[in-house]
Amino acid sequence: MVQVRRFPWDGFPPVWIHASERVVKSHLSYAAGKAGDPDAAFRLVTDLLSPGIVEEIRVAVGSTLPILASAHALERGGVNAIPEVLADLLGLRLGWKVDSNIVQTNIVSHTGADGFSRLARQALFAGTVEPGSSYFLADDFIGQGGTLANLRSLILEKGGTVVGATVLTGKPYSATLAPAGETLTQLRAKHGTELETWWVRTFGFSFECLTESEARYLLNTPTVDRVRDRIAAAIEG
Repeated sequence: MVQVRRFPWDGFPPVWIHASERVVKSHLSYAAGKAGDPDAAFRLVTDLLSPGIVEEIRVAVGSTLPILASAHALERGGVNAIPEVLADLLGLRLGWKVDSNIVQTNIVSHTGADGFSRLARQALFAGTVEPGSSYFLADDFIGQGGTLANLRSLILEKGGTVVGATVLTGKPYSATLAPAGETLTQLRAKHGTELETWWVRTFGFSFECLTESEARYLLNTPTVDRVRDRIAAAIEG
């Protein structure tokens, strides 16, 4: 299994979400955009991009002019066109450069997957990063936040910084990516050192690098053995 290098969150801001999951997934162009149709993705994002959220992002980032990097997610039906179109339209509205080098290198099939499958099948990214440059991430959906975590970590590993992230839709409770100290304390108290030791050996990063939603998912799992069994089954499946 390929391990992922992740970094602690260091006060990373909550992810900006443009529209509700119900509205996005009921849009006539959603399925085609998700399957790789750029015209459908353009119609979807044009209709649902929130001017208010765009302005919030502009104000929060201030004078920084980050590079927009999107999660070019590989789906079973093709390359998801929504993240790239979201980045392109944000770039036009904010006057920011859009990256075209960073791509996802594996198929994780996260759409409709349960939490253990999302944890087991980590999205991997590769590409050229401009050292010393600031980046802002864009994706179509946030579930547990692992895809954004791994995209951010690639950029940090290659010498860039990441100032924020936005998605077209997702789970509002997943918008806060940095795990709360209380969540980590409870997770370690429940599962002891056994689970974290296994986690580092299996995935390559400690609990501080989990997202809040990932940490809570593990916290809500009754036993260490159940975590390991479900992760193993998801990897094999």
